[in-house]
Amino acid sequence: MTRAFPVAQATRFTLRESVADQIRSAIGDGSLTAGVHLAEVELSESLGVSRATLREALRQLQQEGLLTQDTRGRLSVRRVTTEEVDDIFEVRQTLEALAVRRLCAKSKRDSDIAILRRKLDRLKVEMGLADDLDADLDFHGTICHLAGNEILYSAWLSISGLIRITMITAGAAPARENLTYARHAPIVDFIEAGDDAGALAYLSDHMTSAASTLIKRMNDTTAQ
Repeated sequence: MTRAFPVAQATRFTLRESVADQIRSAIGDGSLTAGVHLAEVELSESLGVSRATLREALRQLQQEGLLTQDTRGRLSVRRVTTEEVDDIFEVRQTLEALAVRRLCAKSKRDSDIAILRRKLDRLKVEMGLADDLDADLDFHGTICHLAGNEILYSAWLSISGLIRITMITAGAAPARENLTYARHAPIVDFIEAGDDAGALAYLSDHMTSAASTLIKRMNDTTAQ
C-alpha cells in the first residue's frame, strides 16, 4: 500500500512549478521535516505526476538549497547547522546592505517605497508559517530586486531557499519573532528618508538579532 505524502495534488502554474511549490509549502509548514527522504515512486503517486516531472521539481528545490543529496543519490529535506546560519546571514546581510544603499541613493524613490509598503502590509496579518515566510522573503527579495542590479538579485535568490530552511529548522515560534511587521517597517522608513547610514545600522541589527534568535532556538532544541 502506497503511503500518502502530506502534499496536495498539483493544480496550478506549470506542472513542474506547481509540484515544486507544493513540496516547498510542505517543507515550510513542517509537513516534510528536516532529514526526511523523498522517495520518488511514493511522492510521484501521491502528487499524481510522472517521475520525470517530479525529478525536474526536485532538481529545482535542490538548487534552491531546500534539498540535499547523499552519496547514493537520494534526496532529503536539508538540515541546517548553527554554523551555517551565521554564514547564510552574513552573505544575506551583505547583499541586502548593497541593495539598501542603491535604493537610498535613488533620486526618485516614491514608486519603490509604495511597492515596499504593499509588501510590508502582508506582514501585518499572521498566516500559516509557510505563508508568513513567503511574505517575509517577498519583502526582502523585493528590496534586492528594486535595487536594479540583476546580479545582486540573482545572488539573493540563490540563497533564499537556505534562508527559508533556516527559519523552518528553528521552529515556528522563533521564526515568527523575526517575521513581524514592526521589525521590518523601519527598513522602509530609512529608505524613504534616504538615510543609508540609519538603514544599514538597522539592517545589521535586524540580521544579527534574527540569526541569534534562530541559533539559540536550534541549540535549545538540540540540548533537549
